[in-house]
Amino acid sequence: QVRLEESGGGSVQPGGSLRLSCAHSGLDFSMKCMGWFRQAPGKEREGVAHIYVSGSGSSAYIADSVKGRFTISQDNAQATVYLQMNSLKPEDTAVYYCAAKAVLGPWCGSFRDFTYWGQGTQVTVSS
Repeated sequence: QVRLEESGGGSVQPGGSLRLSCAHSGLDFSMKCMGWFRQAPGKEREGVAHIYVSGSGSSAYIADSVKGRFTISQDNAQATVYLQMNSLKPEDTAVYYCAAKAVLGPWCGSFRDFTYWGQGTQVTVSS
């Protein structure tokens, strides 16, 4: 059974930082992509970052909307993916979701077709 559990959300002032964690289990495929998405009230879900994960390494992609402020990383030993968010802005306020998909090659390709999802964690950036 696949399980994705996000943590680390909360309230922060503009310019602050948060680190989201996604602990996962049951993703028993050798090549997979882990992604972070967000959805603000009244807006469509947006892909934020994804990272290709395999036993031999990883490669990451950050969406232009957060490039230079957010980074994604993974700890295979802990089966956890992180989203480090710096220089947060009010427009970063959203529910952040962790997601996963199996892939056939060493790339994530896009933010499409993620199969497994966590429940989400709220991030609020406000003064």
